[in-house]
Amino acid sequence: MKHLRGRMDESILVCAYYGANGERLIRRGYKMAKMLDCPLYILTVDPQPFDNFDAEKVEYLNNWQQLAEELEVEEFIIRDNEKKPIQNVIAEVAHQYNITQVVIGQTAQSRWEEITKGSFMNLLLKTISFVDLHVVSVERHVRNEEDAMFEKGVRAYLLEDGNDYKVSFTCSKNIYYEGIFFKEIGTDFDNGIFKFMHENKMHEVHISENHVTDSTKIPSKSRQ
Repeated sequence: MKHLRGRMDESILVCAYYGANGERLIRRGYKMAKMLDCPLYILTVDPQPFDNFDAEKVEYLNNWQQLAEELEVEEFIIRDNEKKPIQNVIAEVAHQYNITQVVIGQTAQSRWEEITKGSFMNLLLKTISFVDLHVVSVERHVRNEEDAMFEKGVRAYLLEDGNDYKVSFTCSKNIYYEGIFFKEIGTDFDNGIFKFMHENKMHEVHISENHVTDSTKIPSKSRQ
């Protein structure tokens, strides 16, 4: 959703990556945007397609999306299945949205990696020399305990079942939503959570023995 800002000659892009520091970077970018009264954008890049994301990644995306709505961010940009170098993707987005300032977390890169691969910051500065780069120190990532509760996500489909909804792992013409199912570890039944996208927003429903426990959390879908 677009929001009117006082200044349009400045715009800020926060590059968030999975971990506890993602929210910190977003809030830092928000403070800067608020002081300048300018648009704020969030970008996350992943070489894997969304279907291969594990429960932890999906949870981070969901939390960031909610935070973006709370802070009235102009746009939350997800570039999944991205094979280009990250610095090139950041440059593309910066050009597309007329970004003037980029906020990024400090990378944990060894001296040997800098010698053999080049410093990521130096590569980024060469690629987006037209913007101001703000590097924020970050803490080591603490793994989310919730991720240990679920198996790796698999592609699944939500089907209507009378007045209810159920999860299926077979593609059919009666699909209501396509998404990712995360099965609880240690259960013989299809218990877990099903996550899917609708109108650029992440949704989540709990599954018990193959069925949605609360169908009111499923957004209505217009029929073609």
